[in-house]
Amino acid sequence: MAAPAAPPVLALKNLHLTFGGTALMTGVDLQVAPGDRIGLVGRNGSGKSTLLKIAAKLVEPDAGERFVQPGLKAAYLSQEPDLTGFSTLLEYAESGFEAGADPYRARLILNDLGLDGSEDPRHVSGGEERRAALAQVLAPEPDILMLDEPTNHLDLPAIEWLERQLQSSRAAIILISHDRRFLENLTRATVWLDRGGSRRLERGFGAFEAWRDEVLEQEELERHKLDRRIVREQHWMHGGVTGRRKRNVRRVAELAQMRQQRQEARRVVGRAQMEASEAQASGKLVIEARDIGKAFGGPPVVDDFSIRIARGDKVGLVGPNGAGKTTLL
Repeated sequence: MAAPAAPPVLALKNLHLTFGGTALMTGVDLQVAPGDRIGLVGRNGSGKSTLLKIAAKLVEPDAGERFVQPGLKAAYLSQEPDLTGFSTLLEYAESGFEAGADPYRARLILNDLGLDGSEDPRHVSGGEERRAALAQVLAPEPDILMLDEPTNHLDLPAIEWLERQLQSSRAAIILISHDRRFLENLTRATVWLDRGGSRRLERGFGAFEAWRDEVLEQEELERHKLDRRIVREQHWMHGGVTGRRKRNVRRVAELAQMRQQRQEARRVVGRAQMEASEAQASGKLVIEARDIGKAFGGPPVVDDFSIRIARGDKVGLVGPNGAGKTTLL
């Protein structure tokens, strides 16, 4: 006999939310079990970040239920953490602890991420700010981690470090990310926000796109069947409503219902197609740089750099945070 399923650590049920007259959610569900690794996916504007804020009690839905298992600690990582009012990154990182807790892990994580904690939040880069925010949510070892784009502004070594931390964590994790590899490596379930509703796949992001395409193909098939039924009923209507009156009244009502169903069918939002006329190609050489240097009153960020880039080249610019990638570009 199978063991009973563990009760959820977090449950959101039948959420409804409208912004500016537009319905963003019309019955969204999210259930999180202990140790879950859930990827939250959907088009831009589908409500992923808003759903995470509802889970973190930062946004109130118009209707629906929210449950968090009593006594559990939850931590939320925003896309844009607010470090206002903190004198150092360490002070901000330690703010994630409850009163009386030992904050040593905050300093340890900052050190792992190449920071000593004394940095002034007013003068740090986006990558340093993101590392401090990660230390703030990871250090207290919460039971539920809600992470909105955690890899933003991180270099590759920091992303790999974060991936290892999350893989070894015992927390239930809800994750939003545009980093496909990150999602594929970490998730074991996928929740798809689509046209106001939610669907769940009990597999990680690697299986999502094939499943999504199957769902949309089935929807299109059902719409096609409905269209054919409507056409048949319209032909009957054009022949006149005579004979058995009760039966005819019922068929008229059914046709009206099918038309309403067709009108309200949730369609896939279209994909934009763009065409651009291409001017006559210029020379093969696009960029030639020789002996470029740049400094900001200290050691050079770029020194004696040369490169030739030809038409059609695909160049990846990599390096740790602060190496000068953006400046070079």
